[in-house]
Amino acid sequence: MALFRTKKAIFTAAAAAFALTLSACGSGSGGSGSGGSSEPSASAPYSVASNVSLSGSPTFDKIKSNGKVRIGVKQDQPGLGFMDAATGQYSGFDIEIAKWIAASLGYSADKIEFKPIPSANRESAIQNGDIDYYVGTYSITDSRKKQVDFAGPYFITGQGLLVKKDNTTINSEKDLPGKTVCSATGSTPLQNIQKNFPQTKSQSFDTYSQCVDAMKSGQVDAVTTDQAILLGYAAQDPDNLKVVGQPFTTEKYGVGVTKGDTALRKFINNMFTNGKDTWQKIYDSTLGKSGTKVEQPAVDNY
Repeated sequence: MALFRTKKAIFTAAAAAFALTLSACGSGSGGSGSGGSSEPSASAPYSVASNVSLSGSPTFDKIKSNGKVRIGVKQDQPGLGFMDAATGQYSGFDIEIAKWIAASLGYSADKIEFKPIPSANRESAIQNGDIDYYVGTYSITDSRKKQVDFAGPYFITGQGLLVKKDNTTINSEKDLPGKTVCSATGSTPLQNIQKNFPQTKSQSFDTYSQCVDAMKSGQVDAVTTDQAILLGYAAQDPDNLKVVGQPFTTEKYGVGVTKGDTALRKFINNMFTNGKDTWQKIYDSTLGKSGTKVEQPAVDNY
């Protein structure tokens, strides 16, 4: 994809905040409960953009009972899902998408509990009811759809490669034979390397940041995941890291929800479909700071 080919500084700007000033939503209602882990934002409000009933959604019933929304996210992906260690605050495109969904359900940012979930534990966290939904570079695949349902896609990217700045031997996926490549345990990019690059060794850790550290220390030759994520790491350390080649897969990011919760999936899909202006504002204030223009993808209604 041409989307992320040349923009090294795509994530250098922090995600702009959005307030969650809510109008009443016919199916959603706020509730009492403990405060979330993200402060309310201070900019334009999200629109509440779904008119689909949540009647029959076990997840929404649980949200109302708890008085808060528990959202699975990533915390180590700059520009997408990132937690500031000093403040504990979350930022990025995925975080704002997650907050938009919560707003449409009737819950403001102080009623959100963000829960960092490693890639390998996403399905179990949804199935066990540890979270209400998951928004964190979660690629929609047929195998995952056997365990959870997906709303979306809300974004499309592709698998890429991150190497050290002085690496001249890896310029694309064609140079991977004989090399050691790292990705997150259970991730789609790791599975792709193991399946389609049999002459390439693989190493996995719980997080991509661990892979980056392993590469810096010489344990692995490259890190692979969605190019959007890799550009964020390169932007953090441009003197030592670089993204090479072009994306060699297509990844559709979706919102993971409980298998069989058709009401919630349709609610979120309708919100995406009706809320194109809100989606664009979120993109422009996060990933769009790169100057790259992107259109919101159409949702998959299955």
